[in-house]
Amino acid sequence: MSTRVTAAPADQLTVRRSNLSLVLSHLRDAGPRSRAKIAADTGLNKATVSSLVAELVERGLVGEGEVERVGSVGRPGQTVGLAPGRVVGVGVEVNADFVDVTALDLTHEVVLSRRAPADMRALGERGAIALVVRCLQEALATLSAGGSSVVGVTVAVPALVDSGRGRVALAPNLGWTGTELAAQLDAALGLGDVRVAVDNDANLGAIAEHALGVGRDVDDLVYLAGEVGVGCGVIVGGELLRGSSGFTGEIGHAPLNPRPEVCGCGRVGCWETQVGLGVLLAGCARGPDDPVLDGDADIDVRLDEINARAAAGDVATLETLQRVGIALGLGASVLVTIVNPRALVLGGYFAVLEEHLRPFVVHTLLERVVAPDAGGVEVRASRLGFTAASRGGAVVALQQVFADPTRVPVPA
Repeated sequence: MSTRVTAAPADQLTVRRSNLSLVLSHLRDAGPRSRAKIAADTGLNKATVSSLVAELVERGLVGEGEVERVGSVGRPGQTVGLAPGRVVGVGVEVNADFVDVTALDLTHEVVLSRRAPADMRALGERGAIALVVRCLQEALATLSAGGSSVVGVTVAVPALVDSGRGRVALAPNLGWTGTELAAQLDAALGLGDVRVAVDNDANLGAIAEHALGVGRDVDDLVYLAGEVGVGCGVIVGGELLRGSSGFTGEIGHAPLNPRPEVCGCGRVGCWETQVGLGVLLAGCARGPDDPVLDGDADIDVRLDEINARAAAGDVATLETLQRVGIALGLGASVLVTIVNPRALVLGGYFAVLEEHLRPFVVHTLLERVVAPDAGGVEVRASRLGFTAASRGGAVVALQQVFADPTRVPVPA
C-alpha cells in the first residue's frame, strides 16, 4: 500500500516568503522597476509578481513610483521601489571615546545619526552600557515619533565578539571581559521581538563599505578601521570572512612592532602601538594640554586640527604622519599578501587623514608586497568616516527583513 505525500500549507508559506524575499532583494539590488520587468528579471510569472508586490506594499516595504515609459507597444507599467523611511535598522558603535547611533531605511538612506563623545573606559563597564542604553532610548523615541518602525539593532564593539551569543569576550580598549552585552541591552530596552545583535566593529565597517561605500564595486576587499584600536574586516567573494571561531581580523594585536611597547591588551609589540589613534594624537600634540588630546572633544574636530597643522607644515605633525603611514603600509602589506584583495579601504582616522597617509601606504605596499604592482590592490579612502561600523550594523539589522519580509507585520 503506497502513501501519497502532499505539500503541507507550511511549505506553501515557505515558498511565499522566499518569493517575497526574492522580489524585495531584487528591488534593493536593481532599483525601481515595473512589475513586468520584475517578472522578466526573476523568472516569476506576472500574476505572482503582482500578488507579491501587493503584499509588500501592504506591509509598507514597497511603494508605487513613476510610470515606466520605454517606447514599447502596450500600456506603460508603473514602477515600484523600496519604501523609504518607514522600516529602519539601527546600528550602534561603542568605541573608546564615543557612542555613535545610525538608523538606515530600506534604501540605505540615513534616517537618524547621533554621536555622544565620552571616555568609555573611565565610565567603567556599567556606566558605559548605561550611556549606550540612554543613547538608544533617545534614538528609538525619535524614530517612533517620526513614524519609523525599528526591525533590529546591531551593536559594533572593538572586541573579540561571540556574535552568536551577543557576548563581548574581550575588549581591551574598553576594559570589558566576558560582557553579556546583547542580554543586558535586551533587558534594559525591552524591545520584545526586535533583536539586539553584537559584532566586531571592523567586520561591520567592512559590510558597510561593501554594501554602500567605496567597496560596492568589488567582492574582495580588506577594510582597516583606524580608531583607538585597529582592526580589519575581510570580504572574500562578497561574503564576510569570520574564521573558525569568528575572530578573523584582529590585526591590531598582531606582533608587528619591533619595539617592546605595551598595548592596551597587556601584550607588547602589537601593531596597534604603532598606528592606533592614541599614538597619532600623542605624536602630534604640543604638550599635555593640547586640545587634540581632549577626550571630551569630538574626534572629527581634533582630526581637523591635525589636518590644518599638516597643511601649515608643522614638523612634528608631518613626521608623525610619515611614521604612522609607513607602519600602516607595513601591516597592510601582510594583509594584502595573504588575502590579495581588489581594494584596501582605509577607514576611521586613516580616511580623515588619507591625504597625508596614503602616499606612504602605497609606497610601502609596492615595496613590500611580492606580487607585481602589489597584487593589483587599490587603496581607497572610506567616505563613511566614523559612522562606518554603525552603518554596517544598520545594514545587518535590515538584512533580516530582506531575508523574510513577513517579519514586518501588516499595519492594523
